[in-house]
Amino acid sequence: MILFPAIDLKDGQCVRLKLGDMEQATVYNPDPGAQAKAFEDQGFEWLHVVDLNGAFAGESVNGAAVDAILKSTKNPVQLGGGIRTLDHIESWLTRGLTRVILGTVAVRDPDLVIEACKRFPGHVAVGIDAKGGKVAVEGWAEASELGIVELAKKFEGAGVAAIIYTDIDRDGILAGINWDSTLALAGAVSIPVIASGGLASIDDVKRMLQPDARKLEGAISGRALYDGRIDPTEALALIKAARAKETAQ
Repeated sequence: MILFPAIDLKDGQCVRLKLGDMEQATVYNPDPGAQAKAFEDQGFEWLHVVDLNGAFAGESVNGAAVDAILKSTKNPVQLGGGIRTLDHIESWLTRGLTRVILGTVAVRDPDLVIEACKRFPGHVAVGIDAKGGKVAVEGWAEASELGIVELAKKFEGAGVAAIIYTDIDRDGILAGINWDSTLALAGAVSIPVIASGGLASIDDVKRMLQPDARKLEGAISGRALYDGRIDPTEALALIKAARAKETAQ
């Protein structure tokens, strides 16, 4: 089980949105590289990064900020937002990313995702962002008629490293993870699922360590870490203890 701290990039700064609305952005750190290093120093093992401008523009916009993050941390980094072509994927992996996250293109062109998994095995994740139970695209600005599980099943057996599932209706408002839909998705596919959107407190961390959530790869936390609602030391200690217990069984 992994707790992924999140860095969302808007105009080169580390921000958090409320309900996916670019007009409701709070700046938490003007230096994303420093934030990445801070998360590493706190003991986190991974980093989740989203190029918010890129998600809306359909191409990378915060490349300089991502490069600064990659130079500042030894932790593996996964990036989503505006990554739409095979060349773009290859470029980012060459620059040091561990995983690219494909969202809109997974809906528009699932064959590209399958081809990417063949070319870059282990380095391609799919981002499924849901609003009202349906998949949203173009930086959450547009809803589709595609169901969550329906999309996920298109990639069974393709080699997708993980599915990052975000409930937009809970993102950035500290309402708690939508455990019912997240665990339902994880139970419907063999691809590892990472929960995102709404992780609010240490109780959510404890919840993801329960037996029925062990099928998850982990969860992403943003605002709750920045606001101090989750103490990194306590959260990571709980995860470490759970890992030790599982290993001993």
